[in-house]
Amino acid sequence: MAKLLLGLLLVLVIIGTTSADNCAKDAEAMKQECKKFEVFPVNPKLQPSPACCAVWQRADIPCLCKRVTPEVEKVWCMEKVVYVANYCKKPFTPGYKCGSYTVPKSL
Repeated sequence: MAKLLLGLLLVLVIIGTTSADNCAKDAEAMKQECKKFEVFPVNPKLQPSPACCAVWQRADIPCLCKRVTPEVEKVWCMEKVVYVANYCKKPFTPGYKCGSYTVPKSL
């Protein structure tokens, strides 16, 4: 029984580490491919590149949103982030919270 619990614990640790690693990779890819489309000023809103949309399609958005701190929100324009998400066909649900930003019903 102890071996089974130890094995289960090991699997959970590996899964947690893998998820954290994937989230870090998603964050780095988002910075590399999408930053120029998602930072202040609010306007103009530019159509994101296919590479940026590819990042959006594969990224773990809930994990990335957990990383959005007040400091991040000073650089990344959340209104533009929502615009890019919509353009890339992976929109946020109205009312969804990403950092301290709540996605409005419409922009």
